[in-house]
Amino acid sequence: MTRRWPDLTTLELLVGIDDHGSLSAASRLAHIAQPNASRAVKALERQLGMPLIHRRSTGATLTPQGTVIVHWARRVLANSRQLLDVAEGMRTERSAELTVCASMTVAEHLIPAWLGVFRSLHPGVTVHLQVYNSTRVLEAVEVGMCDLGFVESPTVPKSLPSVTVARDSLVVVVHPDHPWARRRKPLTVAELAATPLLVREPGSGTRTTLDLALHEYERGAPLLELGSSAAIRTSVLGGVGPAVLSTLAVEDQVKQGELRVVAVEGLELDRSLRAVWRPPRQLEGPAGDLMKVVRASGSRKS
Repeated sequence: MTRRWPDLTTLELLVGIDDHGSLSAASRLAHIAQPNASRAVKALERQLGMPLIHRRSTGATLTPQGTVIVHWARRVLANSRQLLDVAEGMRTERSAELTVCASMTVAEHLIPAWLGVFRSLHPGVTVHLQVYNSTRVLEAVEVGMCDLGFVESPTVPKSLPSVTVARDSLVVVVHPDHPWARRRKPLTVAELAATPLLVREPGSGTRTTLDLALHEYERGAPLLELGSSAAIRTSVLGGVGPAVLSTLAVEDQVKQGELRVVAVEGLELDRSLRAVWRPPRQLEGPAGDLMKVVRASGSRKS
């Protein structure tokens, strides 16, 4: 049987549902009429042979199968954008370009504001943003694939200059109906370590920070490995299980009561988010200009 390629616009709709919690918001962002968007998602469900979203009067959320599909959809869309950037680069000469690599948490919650200011100050510079986990960002910087990287991993290679640009912390979050949400006593570190969790893939800064903090304890096997904080957050919201995520990724849901933070006695998961680049130590050109914007924005700590 001949396989048909998924429509990229439909994949964008699924990612929009994951990020914004409704089909109507996703269709507006994709500039598609909602009835057409609904038909496109249903067509993809038929093509793949599985339900991808739960349709409710209050919005739409991903099914467990849809959460996994969105993880891969993000990769497909990122590669597609890179293909278009490369094609445009071969077609058009530019006077100035800047390639930035960023880890998921930084790309989702900090980079948009930084790039918005940078573009207003330097409209003639074309910016290419590539989103990877922290390990891949460091590899890309080391081999010269990007001019400037942003990572959330606990350490960076000594060969790369780096500077802390923001701070955040990781917290344990659960659905309000989870038994941990009703605990009166904090979890112990051993309890957390032994529990199957929703986690990021190996190489993610969030995963590395958690693994280092729990390395002395007997660990439960991951409940599910996913490629983005947004996918994990959606799974926790759906009651799949507990997770450890950046405060940046769950701030709104915690404030709205959709997620509960669970205290863990004796566990501190504060971390630094860093900019990294290849030597020499002094950044110049568009990369240096972006760093000025980042520094001017000040550190953010949740």
